[in-house]
Amino acid sequence: MHLDYPKYCVYVLWSSAHQKRYVGQTSDLINRFKSHNILANKGWTIRYRPWTVVYVRFFVSKTEALGYEKFLKEWSRKSVDE
Repeated sequence: MHLDYPKYCVYVLWSSAHQKRYVGQTSDLINRFKSHNILANKGWTIRYRPWTVVYVRFFVSKTEALGYEKFLKEWSRKSVDE
């Protein structure tokens, strides 16, 4: 029997210090979170550290994860614009 385990995830980070939200996707949540909070030395997220993971959803395929990430980003933009 072959089971497909979720490998990809979409995550939402929250910076309470700056009241900012970030949506991303990865196949390695722990290292990606370290990158956002500690390791990275360039990019948008380094300006708003520290980050907290507030939501995670897992997917079997990268295509599904990318689609859900796009959905969350579009939804968050619409809710901000309203």
